[in-house]
Amino acid sequence: MTPVRKKIQRLLVLFAFGVLALNYPLLALFSKTAFGFGIPLLYLYLFVFWTVFIIFIAVIAERKKMPRTSHPLTYNRKAD
Repeated sequence: MTPVRKKIQRLLVLFAFGVLALNYPLLALFSKTAFGFGIPLLYLYLFVFWTVFIIFIAVIAERKKMPRTSHPLTYNRKAD
């Protein structure tokens, strides 16, 4: 499996996780009148989840793996 395909699969899994985390049943758990650090629990959940989600996307998208090729690029310094 190529590194690009692995990256795409990881991003798709992360997308599915994000859809599930921002869907009604899970949001209803946090839709209480409770407060965390003076912020309503639902807002705190949304902001923390969104921040962590963006960090995960950045980590996956910025991984620098060179694809393996049969002919790697090399620089030959021999003078003719």
